[in-house]
Amino acid sequence: MHRWSKLFIPTLREAPADAEVASHKFLLRAGYIRQLGAGIYNYLFLGQRSLNKIIAIVREEMDKIGQEFYLPGILPRDAWEESGRWTGMGDNMFRLKDRKGADLCLGMTHEEIMTSIARNELRSYKQLPQIWYQIQTKFRDEPRPKGGLLRVRQFIMKDSYSFDLDKTGLDRSYELHDEVYRRIFTRCGLKFVAVEAHSGSMGGSHSQEFMVYTDAGEDLIASCPECGYAANLEKATSRLETVAEMEPTGDGKPELVQTPGCAAIADVAAFFRISPASDIKCVAYMALKRGAGGAPDRWHGVAAFLRGDHQVNETKLLGAIGAAELRTMQAEELTQYLNGPAGYLGPVGLSPDAEPLGAGLTVVVDKALAGRGNMVCGANKLDHHLRNVTPGRDFGWTLSADIRSVNEGESCPRDGCKGKLVVGKAVEVGHIFKLGYKYSESMGARVLDENGKEVTPIMGSYGIGIERILTAAIEQSNDANGFWLPPSIAPFTVVVTVTNMADAALRETGEAIAAELEAAGLDVLLDDRNERAGVKFKDADLVGIPYRINVGKKAATGQVELVTRKLSSGAKAGPEMPAAGSEDVTLSDVLIRLKEHLEEEELLLASS
Repeated sequence: MHRWSKLFIPTLREAPADAEVASHKFLLRAGYIRQLGAGIYNYLFLGQRSLNKIIAIVREEMDKIGQEFYLPGILPRDAWEESGRWTGMGDNMFRLKDRKGADLCLGMTHEEIMTSIARNELRSYKQLPQIWYQIQTKFRDEPRPKGGLLRVRQFIMKDSYSFDLDKTGLDRSYELHDEVYRRIFTRCGLKFVAVEAHSGSMGGSHSQEFMVYTDAGEDLIASCPECGYAANLEKATSRLETVAEMEPTGDGKPELVQTPGCAAIADVAAFFRISPASDIKCVAYMALKRGAGGAPDRWHGVAAFLRGDHQVNETKLLGAIGAAELRTMQAEELTQYLNGPAGYLGPVGLSPDAEPLGAGLTVVVDKALAGRGNMVCGANKLDHHLRNVTPGRDFGWTLSADIRSVNEGESCPRDGCKGKLVVGKAVEVGHIFKLGYKYSESMGARVLDENGKEVTPIMGSYGIGIERILTAAIEQSNDANGFWLPPSIAPFTVVVTVTNMADAALRETGEAIAAELEAAGLDVLLDDRNERAGVKFKDADLVGIPYRINVGKKAATGQVELVTRKLSSGAKAGPEMPAAGSEDVTLSDVLIRLKEHLEEEELLLASS
């Protein structure tokens, strides 16, 4: 039996000043974690118990579709060179050398290592499909660690990898992971949404994120309440309403207009008495292209043009041009590539490269400019703009692509749906990718098909952030007094609180109840500390345990108080989350009533 008096549970009355989000504050206050360095945390007793429960759920579900491996955390350079990601990962990768000078890194993910195993061991289609997974520590040299366990430099990940003979097989492996992920997150008590996502440095043809809505999230999700469409803002699209075009002036050709002091979109719109949607905005970047085959990395000029009321989505832009990084052009670079000043940049007169990231200027035009006419844009001349500008007639481009972020209130992109998009913050807890042939092809993995022909296996990659499940659960279930976790991942299911340990009768009753519950298979914590009842109640509310049994004066009449640690007054929750409450139960009914609560909780999770 676990006794509070014997455990190390260093609770705090107040969170450190630098803890901003709820999960960070409560993880520190409840004694789950302590910070060792920037983005580096020690997991203490309660935190480790919760993480172990999460890992057990992940392992149990993953064992239904895959086989568990355990790979090294320190990795040689060679495999990463084969895939092209030794340089592609940039500064996010921790790099080091051994005593002989050989290059090594700390593993951020293990596509290359799993692929090397497949290359060396798989020979025939008869060995496919394969799904291999591990639960292991990963490392990322995060430039701005923050949010407690949400953005760290060392974390635990469940990463799995599938190898299939063809795309049909990959589809099946992907679906299996989708089903397993939904079971995992449901069992962990998360209210989550699956969204279309960008594949980023992982590559591949398709990916999906599993997100939990919270103000602490750094991802933005666009969703439609009508049809259920949901996508990360890096991937989201929308259907735009038709814009009323300006009437042309003069001969209808581009006309130079003096616009003193009109460098901002709002000023230009006011000057011409137009909507910002009729202005062409320019955002100028320098884009980094990684060198191949030992060639040096190079920076290239990129000009992105879009409607004045839209914002560039840099992830979309990076994907469109195939660059690794972006930074804003400096004044001298604006002169070099566009021969114009900031605030007055425009596409007319530019000479776009034929291919992205060539020797000259890459010009990218957002698709929302397609079919537009008689617009206003910068003239690449201080205090001057052009009007009567029509894309395609008056200027060309290197490529046209969707490079904008959708705005809240725009129409859902799904055919037939009349809903409007809502944008909200969320935190990612899982991500699944259809990698395709990126790694198996570059690293030379081959098997023989049914006809004896050598073919390349197709791959998928699938990740879950273990700590992120814990933080997301806290973010969605907290109030001013602390937080509560689902019984499946809480460090203890119930705390038995003896209000006065000096009273032998109360002490014996508490011991008996705790022993009975433990014998029934429940995780029980007996609060046997010589503290005031109020102190014990506050600590119990703080540390995430969903149920509390108060053994107090009513025990003399054969009753104790069963407290459900859900929502207290003023906290936010959906209709499926019952309010906090307490009830008096007889000593003989404590186990029965607690099990009824647990069964109700399981039914709620199963139906969510």
